Amino acid sequence: MAIHPEAGKKADPRSLCNIPRLMSQYFTVHPDMSDAGQRVSFGTSGHRGVSSRGSFNEDHILAIAQAVCEYRKREGIEGPLYIGMDSHALSEAAFLTALEVFCANDVLSVVQSGLGYTPTPVVSHAILTHNRGLGDKDTARADGVIITPSHNPPEYGGFKYNPPTGGPAPTTATKWIENRANDLLENGLAQVRRMALRSDLCHPNIRHEDYVGRYVSDLRTIIDMDAIAASGIRLGIHPLGGSTLDFWNAIVDQYKLNAEVTLPYIDAAFGFMTRDHDGKIRMDCSSRYAMASLIELKAQFDLGFGNDPDGDRHGIVTHEGGLMNPNHYLAVMIEYLYTSRTAWDADMKVGKTLVSSALIDRVAAGIGREVYEVPVGFKWFVDGLFEKFLGFGGEESAGASFLRFDGGIWSTDKDGMIPCLLAAEMTVKGGRDPYARHLAHVERYGLPAYGRIEKAASREVRTRLGALSPNDVAIKTLAGDPVTKVLTAAPGNGAPIGGLKITTDSGWFAVRPSGTEDIYKIYAESFKGEAHLEAIEEEAQAVVQKVTKS
Repeated sequence: MAIHPEAGKKADPRSLCNIPRLMSQYFTVHPDMSDAGQRVSFGTSGHRGVSSRGSFNEDHILAIAQAVCEYRKREGIEGPLYIGMDSHALSEAAFLTALEVFCANDVLSVVQSGLGYTPTPVVSHAILTHNRGLGDKDTARADGVIITPSHNPPEYGGFKYNPPTGGPAPTTATKWIENRANDLLENGLAQVRRMALRSDLCHPNIRHEDYVGRYVSDLRTIIDMDAIAASGIRLGIHPLGGSTLDFWNAIVDQYKLNAEVTLPYIDAAFGFMTRDHDGKIRMDCSSRYAMASLIELKAQFDLGFGNDPDGDRHGIVTHEGGLMNPNHYLAVMIEYLYTSRTAWDADMKVGKTLVSSALIDRVAAGIGREVYEVPVGFKWFVDGLFEKFLGFGGEESAGASFLRFDGGIWSTDKDGMIPCLLAAEMTVKGGRDPYARHLAHVERYGLPAYGRIEKAASREVRTRLGALSPNDVAIKTLAGDPVTKVLTAAPGNGAPIGGLKITTDSGWFAVRPSGTEDIYKIYAESFKGEAHLEAIEEEAQAVVQKVTKS
């Protein structure tokens, strides 16, 4: 992967996103419904787009919000709708647009007091707290929306829906909402109900609640906050200008932590960020380029961590290791949690996505836990966490959630804050920081070399990749090793991968077509070093060419 010469450096202010123009385009640009890229499209994390491209505009939000209202009615959901938004500029505009539709449809919307920003996991936590004790058909159930494009650049907007189970909606729900929203757009939004609201959002259908206080006070049920506070461990916290800022300030104050929020303000242009690997401003807390400003300060703290703008991803910085590889930290969390949470059921499985490191499989085997492997997307962990047959669910892109001390549900969506606090807990209670724990894994299980490649692909090629069966792939060896599995469905839940995964005892690769771009992605890993990884990647590309040729 080519690295941009300005990666890890702050952007020239003249190159930053023009926020006033962006906001104007949200209201004045209208989507061309004959262009697939301008229609409502729910990927693994909701609908995302850019106003100047006609893919995230007021029209989209009016249609999606109305579709959500109709979906709730269809499903018999009459409880409150918990709403969160992150600090992207378009999130502010979309938040108000959506509220106008929700109020007109007599939906009780719950927003943060003071109209502050609310992370994704906090909305999930609020939904689950409200629904505790309610049956799956109870009309009083709550659900929620989070208005965020996650870690995407400043010009992006995004919109996610979480049903009463608290996590990302299943495909059946998102496809229904997507189709209905596009119908509304094609009919000129004639069936959208909307009403004007006062600037203070004082309306009978809007309830202002203290999301911050409820979430922060509840942390004692999932993290040993007293041990962290008593230790005096020095913590550096970088919210990347996102929705976790007020939450981290409250956590530090309430629990009297020896911590410093290194960037205590919001900037919609994210001008404080250092450029990512490709030169773009991207608030990716798992990227050493985007996290360069915190990594530079690592000597000042015993442990550092950061989150992306909607708070559903984590980045862990240690003295010796710098920014940890997300896969490595997932494995560390798994071992620590399943050996320290003594109230968890002994048969709880470990949730991982099929493109996460096989190091997780080796660590899980070492502690006697079964791995539950699912396709890409955190939505596949929702049922497992909700029904508590998973104690932990994590994905390679630095997203994870886990259960409370007593095995109760915390969040069925990714929570970037609890993995950060867990890093502090394991450091002070076990005497080793996460990187030292990772080194112990390397000594016992081997060092994985992990890579990802993106390749251009036509719609036809992507369609073929998405429809493969094991019978379509004739392969006996991979990079010199016998093939042990050829998968087109995830072994954990049997759900289609939408691609292919081939494994050996010392490595694997997976290929997935993008649902939104004309590319496919190859993920690969080797426990024999970089040269072996390159051999796997080369053979993976040859396999793709063979199975997709005319």
